[in-house]
Amino acid sequence: MKKIEAIIRLSRFEKVRDALASIGVRFFTLKDVKGFGLQKGETITYRGSTYDSDYIARLQLDILASDDMAESIIEAILSAGRTGEVGDGKITVFDVDQVVRIRTQETGAQAI
Repeated sequence: MKKIEAIIRLSRFEKVRDALASIGVRFFTLKDVKGFGLQKGETITYRGSTYDSDYIARLQLDILASDDMAESIIEAILSAGRTGEVGDGKITVFDVDQVVRIRTQETGAQAI
């Protein structure tokens, strides 16, 4: 099993969500994250005033998947999340030893 963490632009979330749903991914964890990168922060306009922020606001999706689904998930995120500009994000993939669903005590792929 794999854990896929994808950091994406806020503006691409709906496209990524729809791309994941089209390949059968119906569950993931979503977090608001902030970071620093090549994009060097963003300019925010609030009530007519412009502010430079030191961070970049993004979303992080955490997805648990079987080994055979991992590559499809990565391709879906890449195709839907890519703008070609600096700051499109990152995808990291980790091996997962065990997953247990608390309610039913199912383990492995059945727990996903």
